[in-house]
Amino acid sequence: MNGTPERPRTRWGVFAQRDFRLLWVGETVSGLGNSVTAVALPLIAVVVLDADSTAVGLITAAVWLPWLLVGLPVGAWVDRVRKRPLMIACDLVSAAALVSVPLAAWLDALTFRHMVVVALICGTAAVCFNTAYHSYIRIVLDGRNLLEGNAKLQGSEAVTQVAGPGAAGLLAQAFGAVTALVADAVTFLVSAVCLKRIRAAEPDRAPDDERDSLRRQITEGLRFVSRDRYLRPMVTWGAMINMALMGYQAVQVVFLVRTVGLNPATVGLLLAGVSTGGIAGALVATRITRRFGTARGLLLLQAVTAPFALLLPMTTAGPGLLLFATGAFAVGTGISVANIVVGSFRQSYCPPHMLGRVVATAMMINHSTIPLGSLLGGVLGDAVGYRPAMWITTAAVAPCWLILALSPMRRERDLPQTYEQAQAKDSRGREAAA
Repeated sequence: MNGTPERPRTRWGVFAQRDFRLLWVGETVSGLGNSVTAVALPLIAVVVLDADSTAVGLITAAVWLPWLLVGLPVGAWVDRVRKRPLMIACDLVSAAALVSVPLAAWLDALTFRHMVVVALICGTAAVCFNTAYHSYIRIVLDGRNLLEGNAKLQGSEAVTQVAGPGAAGLLAQAFGAVTALVADAVTFLVSAVCLKRIRAAEPDRAPDDERDSLRRQITEGLRFVSRDRYLRPMVTWGAMINMALMGYQAVQVVFLVRTVGLNPATVGLLLAGVSTGGIAGALVATRITRRFGTARGLLLLQAVTAPFALLLPMTTAGPGLLLFATGAFAVGTGISVANIVVGSFRQSYCPPHMLGRVVATAMMINHSTIPLGSLLGGVLGDAVGYRPAMWITTAAVAPCWLILALSPMRRERDLPQTYEQAQAKDSRGREAAA
């Protein structure tokens, strides 16, 4: 049972609920800081430490590597502990780690190794936070509001991805790249305060879960995902698309600075502009799923938007920047809709006592390819050149939607709302075939 009781619908929707407003504000502010960091860290590596694209790829990979190293045990652990105190602790750890970068820079002691360690610490905190966060949404909102709530959260995340890169670029141009991380640390503190004020009560832990070993719980999560005909293709698609996306994102800042010839402020503004695709996806997700269905709408958007990635390596200075903006906008729209649909489906579909494990398993598989993609993109940039590396990595984005098209969802309008509903449908199908 959710900590927040069902309430009558109002014109404010989920914003009428105090706990959701606090969660939304905290996540929006924290998301702004994350989007600043996504641009500031590569800029620090390129501008301050004079790093090559392989080094930039290594820093990006270090942020995501903890998903591969600790993702599964964290998922089983999150099912045993209170989510909100864990999320607050993760915010505080991330803030402290980020503050250490400008302090070291001002003391003229910043090194590449320091930045990698900070990336690993923030990445590990993100694993714990995000796994708990995806389970906690279900505590704050009732099931009928999950799609709307996720759309609101995804929309605010997309807005911060517009503001964050522009702010990072302008701050880097005016005060130096390391200054942006101070603002990022403050956002984590604001997030912690908002989470602290949420009143939704978390359900008591099941005694059986406490007796089960972590290994057994990890195995249950892996088995559930690998055997489910909906979750399995979703995580496979997620792993492949993340590897391809991070491949070109690892090299895009270096490509824009050294090949296209843009300054840091222009890079930040360009990346801010193309992030509007995420806003568009959040705005149209609910309408598309109502018009075409959750399964069919997801497939349609991926088939239409993914090939636009091939415009990115065509980018040149001047009017040619529109190619980058158009391609990234279309890809961002498709990914935003997919995040909303898949996230909402997973939260309502999975049995509550297994949600943390299933989320961690899915996200571990999805994120395990991100370090590989980041390193691959960086190495390709140094080996064959930045523009050829963009061609190779974006060419991998375009066909990924076929993984979803070959799954059972191609024959359905809507994804099942619960695991029990899917099982009942499968049972009726077997009886009809017999």
